[in-house]
Amino acid sequence: MAAELTSPYTAVLLPMEAAGYAGSLQEFPLTDIGGPRWFRQHEYIEKLNMQAIISATAEGDEFVKEHIYSLGKAPTLIHELIAVEVWKQKVFPILCQLQDFNPKSTFPIYMVIYHEATIINLLETIFYHKDVCESAEEAVLDLADYCHRKLTLLAAQSDSCGNQERDPPTGTSLTELKKQSQDLEFDISVKAVSILRYITDHIDSLPISVQTRLLNTHNVPCLLVQLVDHCPWRRYNSKGELQKYADGKWYTVPLEDHLKITKVDGQVWIALYNLLLRPDCQKSYDFNNFNKTQLLKLQGFLTEVLIDQLPNLVELQRFLSHLAMVDPPPPKKNLILEQVPEIRDRIFCENSNKWKAIAKHLVKTAFNPSEQELLQQAHRLAETYNLNVMENLIPERPKCGFCGVEAAKRCSRCQIEWYCARECQVKHWSKHKKACDLMAGAVKA
Repeated sequence: MAAELTSPYTAVLLPMEAAGYAGSLQEFPLTDIGGPRWFRQHEYIEKLNMQAIISATAEGDEFVKEHIYSLGKAPTLIHELIAVEVWKQKVFPILCQLQDFNPKSTFPIYMVIYHEATIINLLETIFYHKDVCESAEEAVLDLADYCHRKLTLLAAQSDSCGNQERDPPTGTSLTELKKQSQDLEFDISVKAVSILRYITDHIDSLPISVQTRLLNTHNVPCLLVQLVDHCPWRRYNSKGELQKYADGKWYTVPLEDHLKITKVDGQVWIALYNLLLRPDCQKSYDFNNFNKTQLLKLQGFLTEVLIDQLPNLVELQRFLSHLAMVDPPPPKKNLILEQVPEIRDRIFCENSNKWKAIAKHLVKTAFNPSEQELLQQAHRLAETYNLNVMENLIPERPKCGFCGVEAAKRCSRCQIEWYCARECQVKHWSKHKKACDLMAGAVKA
């Protein structure tokens, strides 16, 4: 049970601590990912993320955002985000295939996989602000490309069976780790939708190449149409009940709320509004026959119920009605010197043909800790994820770790995971056991 609060909101960090953590952020090569210095930075980013969420939720002093902005650390966060994405794409699969790799615990590897989610959570909170978005400078091009890749994954998942309810993972620890990585990838991709929307909010004050890449290189408006059409953050469970994804969980939607849009729906529509109705974007976008046909699909979704929830969409409705009757002029083709994203290409160039060597290096170093080192890592994370603070981060009742419904009972050993009933705890035990043992040992240490 959380202790009684004595201040307007619980703080993870004091402003001076946040300044120190933000100031220490640095870019790591792939060979150092998972190592002691990298792990310490993960803790710093996690605490900055938690404090940023608390400050934004409580409408308090957003000093984390101010420090990241004033110290120019947005590009560093974007670099680390993309570095882990590349690590997951190129190094992690090799780790899983190494025959002599049988880790005592997959905990350190999971923390690397989870690191991407931590950073994108922080970016989602602070990129709402125009000054932070502008401070990313040329790195915002890499972030725009990153968001496009994640939205493409969402669209591909909606075309397969990704929005169907799936069974819990079974098999070896590395098999379970891959399943956890896939589940986390969905949550990361959903958050990328929000970041893309914030980029479109501030697109007029960003480098012109951002607009070019979103509209012409990647044709993001048509990608957003596909997401509206397939809506991968909604599904039906085995009982035929409608479920929607929000705050990292799937929840069953009451019949009276079936037409109520989620936060993700809203972000997609606002991004479309920004990209299609801003004058500069209209002049740059190619409304050819294919794009026009795709965009006009939106007319069927712009119902009175939707417009009541997002009144500004009436302007988008009028624009589409006009688009259906006329052909806009071709886009202006001005000769400009276009910037290109560099972070991901640079990481690939520096590590080309070294992926297996990196994986073997990490097996010998970062992912082969002693029992004492493993316990120390878990102990530090147990301190980071302070229970009283975490409970104040949750805007509503905790959700069951197995089925996702509202939960009232916490695991008595680790005090981290929540369950609605003993039955769900038993079903989830095979997945939860290792993390439970680790965290319980850290709390006792």
